[in-house]
Amino acid sequence: MLRQLDGRRVGYVFTFLIEAGLLSPTSDDNVVSLWGADLHAVNWSQANLYRADLSGADLSGANLYRADLSEANLYRADLAGLEKKGAYLRRANLYRADLSGANLNKGNLYGAYLRGAVLYRADLSGANLKGANLEYADLSGALQPHLFGGTLA
Repeated sequence: MLRQLDGRRVGYVFTFLIEAGLLSPTSDDNVVSLWGADLHAVNWSQANLYRADLSGADLSGANLYRADLSEANLYRADLAGLEKKGAYLRRANLYRADLSGANLNKGNLYGAYLRGAVLYRADLSGANLKGANLEYADLSGALQPHLFGGTLA
């Protein structure tokens, strides 16, 4: 169903699930689990997914243009090749997430937890990575934010 909706309506679905108590910020409290869900063709553009639990989900190649994923749990999510230009990932948990080839240009990843994330050939130009944890992250071949107008420290 989510593949047939635009980003705004996808946001409404998530808001409903959260307000109905079916989806919570902690994976232990969820009635609806999205662990490992195939969400790669969903249009998340401008969707409000604040604190959504999308851990282990396949979001590869999805459109997250200007989507709000702040404080979202994206632990071990597949975000390879993602078009996230302008995405809002402030304080998101991206631990061990696959972001290889992702377009994070001008994305807000302030305070994001990217420990062990794969950012191979990702475009981080213009991205805000201030306060982000990049320990053990694979940044090989990535366009670095501090070289192209972004912030790192």
